[in-house]
Amino acid sequence: MAKQETKNIVDLDVPKHVLSVAETLHNAGFDAYIIGGCVRGMIMKYPVADWDFTTNATPEQIQDLFDHTVYENDYGTVGVVFDDIKDPAQNLIEVTPYRKETGYSDNRRPDAVMFGVSLEEDLSRRDFTINALAYNPITKELVDLHNGIADLHNGHIRAVGNPEERFNEDALRMMRAVRIATQLNGSIEEKTGEAIRKHADSLAVIAVERVRDEFVKILMADKPAEGIFLLKEIGLMRHIIPELLRGVSIEQNQAHKYDVFEHNVRTLEHARVKELSLELRLAALLHDISKPETREWSNEKQDWTFYTHEVVGARVARKILRRMRFSKDIVDMASLLVRWHMFFSDTEQVTAAGVRRMVARVGAQNIWDLIDLRMCDRIGTGRPKEQPYRLRKYTAMVEEVLREPITPGTLVIDGSMLMKELDMKPGPRIGYMLHTLLAEVLEDPTKNEKEVLFVRAKELSQMPDEKLAALGEKGKVRRMEEEQEEIMSIRKKHGVR
Repeated sequence: MAKQETKNIVDLDVPKHVLSVAETLHNAGFDAYIIGGCVRGMIMKYPVADWDFTTNATPEQIQDLFDHTVYENDYGTVGVVFDDIKDPAQNLIEVTPYRKETGYSDNRRPDAVMFGVSLEEDLSRRDFTINALAYNPITKELVDLHNGIADLHNGHIRAVGNPEERFNEDALRMMRAVRIATQLNGSIEEKTGEAIRKHADSLAVIAVERVRDEFVKILMADKPAEGIFLLKEIGLMRHIIPELLRGVSIEQNQAHKYDVFEHNVRTLEHARVKELSLELRLAALLHDISKPETREWSNEKQDWTFYTHEVVGARVARKILRRMRFSKDIVDMASLLVRWHMFFSDTEQVTAAGVRRMVARVGAQNIWDLIDLRMCDRIGTGRPKEQPYRLRKYTAMVEEVLREPITPGTLVIDGSMLMKELDMKPGPRIGYMLHTLLAEVLEDPTKNEKEVLFVRAKELSQMPDEKLAALGEKGKVRRMEEEQEEIMSIRKKHGVR
């Protein structure tokens, strides 16, 4: 594509500290252009996390202009630090000299970097046209040498110049194309897509951490399913999570509308709809990862079965996430959810004891995540409801077993404190008094104060055994009524009996 230089005057919203960097460079006689993705973000009015400048100043000249800088790389990038800004996403601005890169023998990094070239040469080494935009916040000039503005508004992800050359320079750019297309709800331009298919295998040489970070951005985008489908279609998924591809065209049982691969992806999509965490999205994508190898035909059911796929799948998910160098916490959480996502929830047979055992297995802090995964799993089958009656019933039972039981322990005093205060010995009278006090506190929670309770306890201690016992039993009944009211309230909230 022939380069078409267009310079527009546009008033974009630039934060004061970012503008101050431009002013410092400009006042010293240097160029100062905001560059790349942050220009795209300003145009589209998206939040900008990382600010980057390009300039004709050398790294040494840049360092001399600012009080606090960091320079620890081979690419000329100087970090300007704003110590008065506490947000780590905003307190570092990177300033890089115009540069030209040559030779990419490892498909990852340039063999040589030259500084002091022109803005035009600098822009020509950028990955995509929508990132080859430069904005001068002093003159308000927006420089677009590669029709990036048109591509941005049309949602086209197009490589700058020859796409094969761009991907040979850095193979991760192929994955970045998918990520940006996913984030912008755009599409990859035809020649750029063809180049990705041709060079997809070169993604294998990229550090797994860099691949993982791009993959995470796809998972956390607004439409992650489209990103996963695109990674498969364009040939990159086989170098990221090839195990997912085993599910392509693997037919499931009658409860499912989609094959295993699409079911996993649609489960992920509903995790996005529910705005769930990265761990939940990973679990959603991998929850049925081992259905292909556990699939067997049942003559009795005249259908496919997938016995123990969750057990095998948890091991496979753990292996995948470790290979991708996710943190131990993420690996443990996601694989735990995969392991138990098939929890038993038949309302005719499940018991409170069974629910308690499941809570013990996954942890009270994780049980709601497990239920969220189950809801996403249901939608991923093509079913219209994420919460049928039996799942709502199970949810209510979880809430019931997790609630704090109403016991005399609710009081701010206990039996030993009563015996000490009233000089009493252990015996049934202490229990009667505690149940009586609890019943009165349930009626009026303001009475749950030491001084108030001790005064009332002293009155109770003067009563004969028979009368005190009657009050104590009445207190037990009141406690059970209160517990039943709480349980009924929980069940009503979830629409179950």
